[in-house]
Amino acid sequence: MATQLGVYNSTLLHLGQRRLASLSESTDVRRTLDDLWATEPLYCLEQGLFRFAKRVVQIEASTDVVPAFGYNNAFPIPNDWIRTVVISTSPDLDPPLLQYNEEQEWWYANATPLYVSYTSSSLQFGMDIGAWPQAFEDYVALRMAIRGCKRIVGGVKEALALLNGPQGLLKQEEQARRRTKANDAMNDPPGLPPVPFWARARRGAFGPGGLWYGSGGSGGTGEN
Repeated sequence: MATQLGVYNSTLLHLGQRRLASLSESTDVRRTLDDLWATEPLYCLEQGLFRFAKRVVQIEASTDVVPAFGYNNAFPIPNDWIRTVVISTSPDLDPPLLQYNEEQEWWYANATPLYVSYTSSSLQFGMDIGAWPQAFEDYVALRMAIRGCKRIVGGVKEALALLNGPQGLLKQEEQARRRTKANDAMNDPPGLPPVPFWARARRGAFGPGGLWYGSGGSGGTGEN
């Protein structure tokens, strides 16, 4: 099970530095790692739609913000949002909502409520360190090693030697990113290939707001 101290020490191992005994060590190295911890795991979470970081929420239209034109409803984007997986008007997220807009801290759509699957930075999801797969832990450690290389090893020449080359940190980080995304994809449940858009269109049509109109001809709610 991954721990913050374990990630710190993996980072230091990549940089050829001594391990930390605890997260309370009063050293410049630990303070540098703290700075990196505030940004780099979030960067890594942005690079894929990782299953361990996904959550699904129901969001009601705001009663305080009413769009002046365009879509009818505004929905606040959650504070822990990193990347959207799918937005739907159906609790089972099928079919996806095709017509919506994202601006700054809001989603805009005609239907309400919205059901949103997204990558989360919450301590119960993406930043639940104990739930990180080993491959993702390795990826974060390598990313932190790259970002903190110069500051921790104390020299440009030394940092460049660690970063570059066929087995340098930059190459290792790229491999780790691909590996963790591939491993995560392997955990997806088996399923049928997605139905092409035009095949679905022959059975019905998408109406205003991206809502699904079934073969019966009446307007649906986006639910199966």
